[in-house]
Amino acid sequence: MELYSTLEHLLTLQNPAQKVEEFRRFYDRYSSGDVTKDMTANTLIFDKPSYAGHLNYCDQKEAPRRSKLGAVRGQILLLHSVAHIEYSAIDLALDAAYRFRDVGDEFIDDWLKVADDEVRHFVMINDLLHEMGSFYGEHIVHDALFEASKQTQTLLERMAVVPRYLEANGLDATPLILQKLEPLRKDPMVLKIIDALKIILEEEVDHVRRGDRWFHYACERQKMTPDVFFEIIERYYPQSFPRKTAINCEARKSAGFECHELEKISLIDC
Repeated sequence: MELYSTLEHLLTLQNPAQKVEEFRRFYDRYSSGDVTKDMTANTLIFDKPSYAGHLNYCDQKEAPRRSKLGAVRGQILLLHSVAHIEYSAIDLALDAAYRFRDVGDEFIDDWLKVADDEVRHFVMINDLLHEMGSFYGEHIVHDALFEASKQTQTLLERMAVVPRYLEANGLDATPLILQKLEPLRKDPMVLKIIDALKIILEEEVDHVRRGDRWFHYACERQKMTPDVFFEIIERYYPQSFPRKTAINCEARKSAGFECHELEKISLIDC
């Protein structure tokens, strides 16, 4: 089994169940050292997300809004949104290992480990959707995470935008969702949702930390200071900082953010 051709295959699989099954089979072989590398193979830039032939998707601005979490529909829409984030994150991690071939084996190890976590997260959330009589793909999804990967074709920009911006935003958003769910925890299904989101939150800190490590590596390689992060985010997501809402300072610090960075990200004193 060859690494890059397998990753390219996984990145083009449209069926989520098939992607999960084939990734797990590949990752078992990778973990046992039973994978070769052909560094001469060309790297593709994908113009459509892998789910294009399987799901209906739209621009993020057109995506349906979540309804109240006290209602079953609101809980399903929440789970569906999380499932899509986790499924998209599988491709983001695979694409990092596929695309940036001159970084080394530790980089590949990191992002395949992240992909393995994201697969587990996706399956966990999709199982909850099935318990509620729904499934991944029942509702329209947005392509914002795919667009982020498509637009960031350098290691520096990818590590800044995906783990240090988009995934780090999840560290801020998930605790707010958990707060809204907490009064409903007497409902057994809500309790399962809370437990799943807590697992994801804890493990996403590690994902952001890995991205932070490789962001700093890219900065050193290009002889730039880490403050270039703010220039990159302003380029792709204008006026994102500073925020007037609270951020998860504890989680962001654990993931590698410095205090002076947190002060620039948020008006809240961390």
